[in-house]
Amino acid sequence: MRSEKEMYQLLLDIANADDRILAVYMNGSRTNVNVPKDIFQDYDVVYVVRETRSFIEDKNWICNFGNILYMQYPDESPNEPGDKENLYGWLMQFDDGNRIDLHVESAVHAEEHLRDDKLCRILLDKEHILPEIPEASDEDYHVKRPTEAQFQACTNEFWWCSNNLAKGLWREEIPYVQDMTNFVVRKQLEKMLAWKVGTKTDFRVSVGKSAKYLYRWLDAEEYQRYLDTYFGGNVEEAWAAVLKMCDLFEDTSAYVAHALGYSCNVREGEAARGFLEHVRKLPKDAQRVF
Repeated sequence: MRSEKEMYQLLLDIANADDRILAVYMNGSRTNVNVPKDIFQDYDVVYVVRETRSFIEDKNWICNFGNILYMQYPDESPNEPGDKENLYGWLMQFDDGNRIDLHVESAVHAEEHLRDDKLCRILLDKEHILPEIPEASDEDYHVKRPTEAQFQACTNEFWWCSNNLAKGLWREEIPYVQDMTNFVVRKQLEKMLAWKVGTKTDFRVSVGKSAKYLYRWLDAEEYQRYLDTYFGGNVEEAWAAVLKMCDLFEDTSAYVAHALGYSCNVREGEAARGFLEHVRKLPKDAQRVF
């Protein structure tokens, strides 16, 4: 596997040898000092160019980066047509284990959008076309202090959508339950746990995409409680995990409410939790809910 030093040198050598490339910058995990380094980190690289068309039309130029195991052209997706004249990308997995998410970007577009992401780091600027930017920081991704309205909306969404888990589990519709749990209800739990982390860190840290860094800020027991909310395809296992999720949400929302001086609708949670437990005991041949 090519080393980080070798990869950076390759990226710069290609840029220096090509007159169409004016500058190079990077963002993503490799510019974030708060992300632990490992062998799976991508190289998220942008070449600022005079024009994008010649790069798009030449299907072979990306071979300069190494032997590609497989790849994706995200801007060729029929579902998400992009602005190819200003930004175009190649996502490349190489046979040595390295991955580059590479984009070419017009100079005008780069000048307008470079400051959109504070994790940017300029690696090369041949003609001094890029604006000065501060040192890369993950500040944009820090947990944000919620307003009381946002806090109340989160708790309401969690408890209201638990109703869908109840009926889905009674019907034993595990695919539906998995989607509703992980894409709706769990997102509210993640949000609440992130806010708890924020109250403990003065809202100066990031919990990462999908709250993957929660383990850094929660104690081991609480993080295990969170992991215990995941379940497989067994209905009884799912019921147990959903009720554990409710326990954790109740405790966390109470903590956050107290820490921020917000009110907590305990009655709503009790009613929703009671409905869940009632439906769990409901016979399969039931003709009415109550």
